Amino acid sequence: MITSVLGKKFLDAFNLSNSTNYNARQFFFEKFYPLFFNHSKYMMSGGNSPFENPKISWDDMLRGKKPIEPIDKRKERLEKFIEKVETNQAEMSIAVGYPSLDLMATTSGQISNIKANTTIDDIYLSWIGAGLGVGVQGGLSILFDHPQILLDIYEGWHYYRDTLNKIPLLKGNQVNTWNGQWIAHRYSKTYSAAIPTANFNPYTTKDEIISIETQSWTKVLLGIARSFEAAQMMGYVYNLGQTNTTVGFIPFSLIQIRRAIDLYKRFFGMDGLKAEELYGTAFGFIKACQAGSIGIKAMEPKGLKEYLEFGKLPKYKDDENEKIKFNTYQIWILAMLNNEQLWAKAQEFANALNAYSCSSNNAKNTKTNKVLAVLASTTKKNFIESLVEVVSETEEKVIMDIAGIVNSMPSDNVPYFLTLIRFHYAAINK
Repeated sequence: MITSVLGKKFLDAFNLSNSTNYNARQFFFEKFYPLFFNHSKYMMSGGNSPFENPKISWDDMLRGKKPIEPIDKRKERLEKFIEKVETNQAEMSIAVGYPSLDLMATTSGQISNIKANTTIDDIYLSWIGAGLGVGVQGGLSILFDHPQILLDIYEGWHYYRDTLNKIPLLKGNQVNTWNGQWIAHRYSKTYSAAIPTANFNPYTTKDEIISIETQSWTKVLLGIARSFEAAQMMGYVYNLGQTNTTVGFIPFSLIQIRRAIDLYKRFFGMDGLKAEELYGTAFGFIKACQAGSIGIKAMEPKGLKEYLEFGKLPKYKDDENEKIKFNTYQIWILAMLNNEQLWAKAQEFANALNAYSCSSNNAKNTKTNKVLAVLASTTKKNFIESLVEVVSETEEKVIMDIAGIVNSMPSDNVPYFLTLIRFHYAAINK
């Protein structure tokens, strides 16, 4: 199962990085269990395994209304777990992410008449792999197959344990949520290797109980895209709960995600951290995954639809946040077009339209209305038809050039280019 596969990939990377030779069982008992379960607050849920005590009310325990479970009880649970692992085949009560042996259970799945050749090591590896999941908004987690990311997540485990021990009212069982916050922070521009937890504040409080706030998937991916030169990276997207959800293996196009970051810096010469907050807000992560891969399309900022589909003319507002949004919209469109030359072409055309509109001596603003008709176009056909009336009254070469560019452009790109023209026109008329 995938948790065991990623657990093995991590363990190989850990041994190579630290010049050690741990097998799965050794690592589980010497490294994993002491961090995750040998404390009054767990780092992850024990699920249906002997580690979990369904009678415990964690909130009551945090508030001191219920006693902390004694050490001998934890030892008893560990012994039951070991016995079950040694005497039973791998299934959901001892191996994380594995199906139930009861074919009617909600957590059954991956049913096959082929007997799975699992080992005891696979069971231990499944726990290690499950602890490496990166939780993101939308209730999903991602298992990345990149060794360095797995090692960096492991580094964050120790800070989570320290934090759980230091903050009495901090909830446990949130390691995947912590991983999402940690990776976004670890690969951010504000991260300091000298003080790793500086500027790291992933907490939220409700009714006195402190918990880890779920990180957005865009921040996680933007951080990874900045930190790794790979063109693409694979991730397994899933959710393990009362029912298991499998989205599947999703390729992440890091080169496309990086393009938006690089373009923003190049064209606007400023830190794009605030712009990054807007990427990927048009729709949720699970819908983005339905496309089969995550690239620049999935990073669409919320609010662009009315400009792309309905030909709405933007308004340029002299406000810092509004300007960042305005610039982010333009950069995402340019990234979708994947042709930087179209930026200058759109700008030249917008200037020519503006000059043509300003040359009108007609009190009825006939030329302005013709320009607005051109700008309102959302298809190749409408654009060419609207432009005919302008062309007949001007000798501007750029207007003729744009007609040819749009006519030869793939139809899917036309709405993006026409929207870019509208944004340039709005900036000129600010």
